[in-house]
Amino acid sequence: MTEAVRRGVFAAGERIPSVRQASQQHGVSIKTVLHAYALLESRGIVETRPQSGYFVRDAAARALALDELRPGRPHIPHMPPTPPVAAAVDVSRLVLSTLRSIRAHDAVPFGSPYPDPSLFPWRRINQYANAIARRHASWNLIDDLPPGNPELIRQIARRYAENGVPVDPDEIVITLGATEAINLSLQAVAKPGDTVAVESPTYYAMLHAIERLGMRAIEVATHPVHGIDIEALAQVIGEQKVAACMVMPNFQNPLGFQMPDARKRQLVELLAAHEIPVIENDVYQELYFGETRPSTLKNFDTKGLVLHCASFSKSLTASYRIGWALPGRYRAQVEKLKFLNTLTTPSVPQVAVADYLRLDGYDRHLRHVRKVYRQQASIMTAMVQRFFPAGTRMSTPQGGYVLWVELPERVDSMRLYQAALARSITVGPGMMFSMRDDFRHFIRLNYSYPWTAQTEAALKTLGELVTRMA
Repeated sequence: MTEAVRRGVFAAGERIPSVRQASQQHGVSIKTVLHAYALLESRGIVETRPQSGYFVRDAAARALALDELRPGRPHIPHMPPTPPVAAAVDVSRLVLSTLRSIRAHDAVPFGSPYPDPSLFPWRRINQYANAIARRHASWNLIDDLPPGNPELIRQIARRYAENGVPVDPDEIVITLGATEAINLSLQAVAKPGDTVAVESPTYYAMLHAIERLGMRAIEVATHPVHGIDIEALAQVIGEQKVAACMVMPNFQNPLGFQMPDARKRQLVELLAAHEIPVIENDVYQELYFGETRPSTLKNFDTKGLVLHCASFSKSLTASYRIGWALPGRYRAQVEKLKFLNTLTTPSVPQVAVADYLRLDGYDRHLRHVRKVYRQQASIMTAMVQRFFPAGTRMSTPQGGYVLWVELPERVDSMRLYQAALARSITVGPGMMFSMRDDFRHFIRLNYSYPWTAQTEAALKTLGELVTRMA
């Protein structure tokens, strides 16, 4: 906590995590937290306010900030079923045509990759943006340059600190959504022709990044509960040169699992032993169904080899496309590539999101979204069991808003996609999530939208189509 105050993650006068929050985040007793907070108070770093909690003392924040600038202080640098075969990637045309079809039809959006925007506080964020635009009619371009708006960076670092992930604000680079963060990170660690290991199935944005940069992908079997098969990955690494690995340990799209902490640690240690960087897509990090936010690969990174990517697009607002990267030892390279690729990230959206995080009830908003998604995941699971034929199997999402469904083997998900679209229903065909043919009889369903009589009728129709094809 002292280091977080020193780095400006918690500013003078700001409230630090409650005793109960800190106890849950760090897995220690409330008594231990009370002892630690009492020590901080005795050192003059925090103070208690009756009925309010613990706050950073003004004098402490100023003293620690001055200490950071004193000479002599050490400088912190900016830092499946078939055998896996590396192959060129060409899935973008299929994904693009599928997404166009979904967008072009006024259809039930089971196939949409986007969350229901009606759950987002976009009007409130727009109010902040409009007020900022009026105050700053001619914004200074220098404020847009990498790494990004300082207050937004501070708010992001503070959020990680509140959730038990120690983050140096100087490591954060603001990007145009998580997609740009992933692309920049991959560009920083690998070159055209290199082989990149990915999960199977994997989120198609990962495959797009590999395809765009002229690299080759090798798919590694992925368990619907435990995540990527670490033993299989170790075998791949032993047999051929792997430049990087790309994974989604939390609420993976499309499987929805939360990788256990022991497996996360094992994955990081395996890759660290071979000096292989890993790009962690943690875009669904806030959409957990459990009591506490899950750990990240970043929690177990001791070598700076984890390039952590995330955004607010899935939890707060998709229209502003504000993401970020924590690129570890590749920080300077990612910042340079950000400048060369897109130069800037617009300032007004950055400041608007920072203002919302600082002044509004982000946690209250998230609690509501998580509750809705958890309920709707249960409803959709029950309805698929009711309407789909015997032999249908489903994932068990631990967060996020997508359900992965395995249909009877005779069902071709592309034929199902076309038949459903003709009835104004969309699905995500399994072929989008792999370069191979292993998932032809799988579909991904989005459950973030309100459950209505129309939604139920659409899922029943979908089940009838599957039954006929089976």
